[in-house]
Amino acid sequence: MSEERQAARPAPAHPVEDLVGEAGRQLDDAVALRRRIHARPEIGLDLPVTQEIVLDALDGLGLEISTGTATTSVVAVLQGDRAGPTTLLRADMDALPMPEDTGLDFASGVDGQMHACGHDAHVAMLVGAARLLVSRRAELAGRVVLMFQPGEEGYGGARVMLDEGLLSAYGDIDRAFAIHISSVLPSGLVACKAGTMLASCDEFRITVTGKGGHASMPHDAIDPVPVACEIVTAVQAMVTRVVPAFDPAVVTVTRIQAGTAFNVIPESVTCDGTIRSVSDESRDLAINGLRRVAEHVAAAHECHAEIEFIADTHYPITVNDAAAADRTLDVAQGLIGADRVVRMPTPVMGAEDWSYVLQNVPGSMAFLGASPPGVKHPAPNHSNRMLIDEPAMATGIALHAAMALN
Repeated sequence: MSEERQAARPAPAHPVEDLVGEAGRQLDDAVALRRRIHARPEIGLDLPVTQEIVLDALDGLGLEISTGTATTSVVAVLQGDRAGPTTLLRADMDALPMPEDTGLDFASGVDGQMHACGHDAHVAMLVGAARLLVSRRAELAGRVVLMFQPGEEGYGGARVMLDEGLLSAYGDIDRAFAIHISSVLPSGLVACKAGTMLASCDEFRITVTGKGGHASMPHDAIDPVPVACEIVTAVQAMVTRVVPAFDPAVVTVTRIQAGTAFNVIPESVTCDGTIRSVSDESRDLAINGLRRVAEHVAAAHECHAEIEFIADTHYPITVNDAAAADRTLDVAQGLIGADRVVRMPTPVMGAEDWSYVLQNVPGSMAFLGASPPGVKHPAPNHSNRMLIDEPAMATGIALHAAMALN
C-alpha cells in the first residue's frame, strides 16, 4: 500500500487499545452472568440449565446460533463486515463433582457440585466478548465462531464437538484461542508460552484383591488395605527414580475405596488417580512403572493387582502454536502493558481437552490471573474454597475480542 493510501485510510472508530475500557463497562453484566451460572453448576456433557442461560445471554445479538445433539453445546457465529480469517474462541461450561465451602452469597445450590475451575467466568467472559464484537462488527475482518463447550472436566467435550463437525460446519477455522482463569496468579496478569502449555492426562484405577476375613484375625485373611497403601507410596518413589526430572510426570492417587464395616477385612481395594506428563516418553515411563510397581508389590503380599487405564478420559498434551502464542503475548501487551504479561518458562501439569482443538487448528491458550486481592495464600483451582477476583474478567473479555479483531 502506498504512503498516500495509508494516510488516506480512516482510523478505526474504536481503537483496539480502547477494548479494556469497553470491557470494563460490561463488567457488571459479566459478573451477574458468572454468578448465575456459579449458583447452578452442572457436570459432564448434559448441561441443560447452563445451555439455556447461555442462549438467553446471547439472545438479540444477531448471531447465527446452533446447539449440539451429542452434548448441550452452543455455537454462535458472528460475520464481520469485511473479508478475513475465521477465529474460534472457546469457553467451557461444566463444573466439578465436589462440595463448595466458599460462603459466597451465590454459592452452589446443588449438593456435591461446584464451579471450582473458573468455567463460570469463562462463559461470562466469552459472552461479554460476543457483545463487544457485535458492537464492532464494522471493524471485524472475517468471522468469529464462539464455542461454548460442556464436559471439559474429564468428559472430552471438545472432542465430542469436533466429532459433530465443529471445524467444518461453519467453514474453515483459521485460528483458535481460549482463556483459562487461575485463582493463584495475580489478578489481571496474562501468561502464555509457545509449545507445550499443559500436560497430558490419563486416568487409572488399580484394584488390589486379597482375601477377606475378620478384623481380629488378619493371619487368616490376606488384607489388601496395607498392600494398597504400600503401592501408593511405592509409586511416588518410582516416579522420582524412573522419570527424568526435566521431562516430568506426576502420578497422583486421589481416591481409595475399601470395606463395608469396622470389623471386616475387605476382599479388595480400589485406588483411582491420574498420570500427567509433558512428553510421550515420560508418559510411557510413568504408565509402565505404575503397572510394574502395582503388580509386583501386590504379588509380594500374595495379592493380585489389576490396572485399568480409562481410554475415554485421556487428554493429549496441550501444545500452543509458536506463532499463535507470540501473537497472544503481543496482543495482550498492547491491551494491558508489558508489565502485566508473562511468557511462561515451563508448562503447567494440569490438562485440557482444548488440546484436541489445537491438534487441528493453529492456536493458543492463555492463563488469566484472578487471585483475590489481599489473600496471601489463595485457594487453587479445584479447591472447595476457590475464589476469583471478578474484575479480572474485564481483561479476559477484552483479550478474547482483541484476538478476533487484531
